[in-house]
Amino acid sequence: MSILDSKIPEGHISQKWTDYKDHLRLVAPNNRPKIDVIVVGTGLAGAAAAASLGEMGYNVKAFCFQDSPRRAHSIAAQGGINAAKNYQNDGDSIFRLFYDTIKGGDYRAREANVHRLAEVSGNIIDQCVAQGVPFAREYGGLLDNRSFGGTQVQRTFYAAGQTGQQLLLGAYSAISRQIGLGNVQMYNRHEMLDLVKVDGKARGIIARNLITGEIERHSAHAVILCTGGYGNVYFLSTNAMGSNVTAAWKAHKRGAYFANPCYVQIHPTCIPVHGTNQSKLTLMSESLRNSGRIWVPKKKEDAEAIRAGQMRPTEIAEEDRDYYLERRYPAFGNLVPRDVASRAAKERCDAGFGIEANDTMEGVYLDFSAEIKAKGKQAALTSGNHNPSEEEIIKLGKKWVEEKYGNLFQMYEKITDENPYETPMKIYPAVHYTMGGVWVDYNLQSTIPGCFVAGEANFSDHGANRLGASALMQGLADGYFVLPYTVSDYLAGDIRTGKISTDSPEFEEAENHVKDLISKFLTNNGSKTVDHFHKRLGHIMWNKVGMGRNVQGLTEAISEIAALREEFYKEVYVPGDANELNPELEKALRVADFMELGQLMARDALQRNESCGGHFREEYQDAEGETLRDDENFNFVGAWEYNGMDINQSELHKEVLNYEYIKIAARNYK
Repeated sequence: MSILDSKIPEGHISQKWTDYKDHLRLVAPNNRPKIDVIVVGTGLAGAAAAASLGEMGYNVKAFCFQDSPRRAHSIAAQGGINAAKNYQNDGDSIFRLFYDTIKGGDYRAREANVHRLAEVSGNIIDQCVAQGVPFAREYGGLLDNRSFGGTQVQRTFYAAGQTGQQLLLGAYSAISRQIGLGNVQMYNRHEMLDLVKVDGKARGIIARNLITGEIERHSAHAVILCTGGYGNVYFLSTNAMGSNVTAAWKAHKRGAYFANPCYVQIHPTCIPVHGTNQSKLTLMSESLRNSGRIWVPKKKEDAEAIRAGQMRPTEIAEEDRDYYLERRYPAFGNLVPRDVASRAAKERCDAGFGIEANDTMEGVYLDFSAEIKAKGKQAALTSGNHNPSEEEIIKLGKKWVEEKYGNLFQMYEKITDENPYETPMKIYPAVHYTMGGVWVDYNLQSTIPGCFVAGEANFSDHGANRLGASALMQGLADGYFVLPYTVSDYLAGDIRTGKISTDSPEFEEAENHVKDLISKFLTNNGSKTVDHFHKRLGHIMWNKVGMGRNVQGLTEAISEIAALREEFYKEVYVPGDANELNPELEKALRVADFMELGQLMARDALQRNESCGGHFREEYQDAEGETLRDDENFNFVGAWEYNGMDINQSELHKEVLNYEYIKIAARNYK
C-alpha cells in the first residue's frame, strides 16, 4: 500500500522552496539526452513542462488528442492570470496572495504548495512578457491589473478577454522551438489510454492514434500528466467537448490516489442553459464582475413578468432591483469568490426571483449600465468636456467598455442575439473547474513513482474552491518553475538505466487491456448512443452531486450511477471500426471513465460531512446559508485508492492539513 508522504520540506514557509531547490539532485547537461520524458497534454502546464524540459536537454515526447497544441482547453480562459507584483500599489504581496488562496479555498489546501505558487507567480509574468504575450497596459506603459473575486487588491494581469489564448500561444512558441530543435517530439491526435508500470515505476503509456486507430507503445523514464480537469462528468459544463478524465483515471487505476474528487467549482457567470439539445455551456469571464452589477427583481411579480416576456429588465426601476451580492457581502460585493456568488444566485432563483424564461427559472442579470455612465463621465472630463450630455456620456462609456471587454460582449451577442451594451447579460452558475484530481506530493509526484501530475489534473493548490485567474497561474508555475527541478531530482537516479524497452510483459498486458476494451465496445449489440448515457449521467450528477448536496441525493446517485454503468455496457452502440477515425469510440472510452469517477465523486461528497468551498452539503450551513466547516473532523485531503471496478471498495486515505502560518477561521466576505 502506498503511504501518503507529502514530502513538505522543513523550515519557514517563506524559505521552504528556496532551501529545498538548493538540495535537490541534478542531472548534468551531458546526461540529459540519455533520458526520455513523456508529457501528456499540451495546455499551459503541459506545453510549459515540455518546453522547459526540452530546453534543458531531455528527450521529450508530448501528446495531445487535438490536431495541434494550440487547441488545448487553456485557450478558453478569458479573464486573466494572478501574480503578486503589487503594480497597483494597493498593498499586495506574496503573503497576501498566499493568504487569499488559502482562504478562498476554504482552508482545505496544502500550505506549502500554495506559498510556492505565490512565490513564483511574479516570474510567470516576466516569462510571458519575454515570450511576447500582449498583456494589457495602462496609460504609462506599465502592465495593467484588474480585480477578481475573493481579493481586495488588483493582481490580475490580462489580455482583453482572451488571456488564456495569448498565454497558450506564448507556451506554444516555446514548445515549437524545441520541436524544431529535435528536443521535443510532438504526437498530435494521440490519446493516452493506459499508464504502464515496470517494477512499480511509471515507464510509459499506451496511446491510440486517433486518425488510424493504431495502438502504440511509448516508453520513458518518467511520465507527466497535464490533462486538465473532469468537469465534463456533468455533460454540460464550460469545458471543451473533448475534455476528459481518461489519462488521470487510468493512472488512478494503476495505483495513483485520486484526491478530493467532490471539490467541483461552479462558475457564477455563464450563459444559462437554453435547451435540451445543448452540448456545452459558455463562460462569461469573471473579470466582467469588475464592472457589472449582479441583480434580480425585488418583486416576484416583476420576475414573473420578465420570464413571461411582458417586461424588459430596463423597465425595472433602480429601487426595485435587488443587488443581492452587494446587499449580503458589502465588503466584497460582486467580487466575492465563485462558490459564494454561485450559491447566492441559486438561492435567489430557488426563491422565485430568477429571470430566465425556462422551466427552472435559472438566471440573474449582470448589468453594465452604471459602469457605462461612470466611465463615460470620466472620459468626458478627461477630454475637457465638463458638461457632457447623457448621450455623450453613454457613447463614451460604451467605448470604454468595448476596449476593456469588447470580445466578450461580441461573443455574448452572437450566442444570445441580445446587445449587452443595451440590455443586461443573463447569467447563471455552471460547472467550470475541478479542484480535485490526482494526489501529488510537494514534488508534484503521484503515489506511483515517476508519474508526475501538473495543472488542473492534480489536486494540490486550490483547496475546496479556486479563486479566479489562479488556474493559469498554477499551470504555468507547475510547468515552468516546479517540474524542471522536481522531475530532474527524480531522474537523477536514471542516468545509468538506459532505454526503456516496450517489449516487456507490462507493455504487452497494458496494450491488450486497451484492445480488449475497444473490441468490447465495437462488438456490443446495444441500441443507444454514447451521448444518451452521458446526458443521463450528467443529469444525475448535476441534480444530486451539484451545487447543493445531501445524504439522500448522494446515496441515490451512487446506486443510480451503478445501475447506469451496468446498462451502459449492455446497451451502448458504438458504430464504425477500431482502425479509423472514430469519434464515437473516443467518447465511449471517455464516458466509461466518467461513470466510475461520478460514483467516486458521490462517495467522497457523502463521507465529507461538512460544507466547504465548492462542496456544499445542505445539512451543514449556518443561519445565513454560508458554509459550515468541521475543522476538527474534516481538515484533511481525502485521497482514494482504487480497489477494483466496484467503486464502493475504494479505500480512503487522509492527509491531515497542518496550518502553521495561517489561522483557520470562518470565511467572511461581509
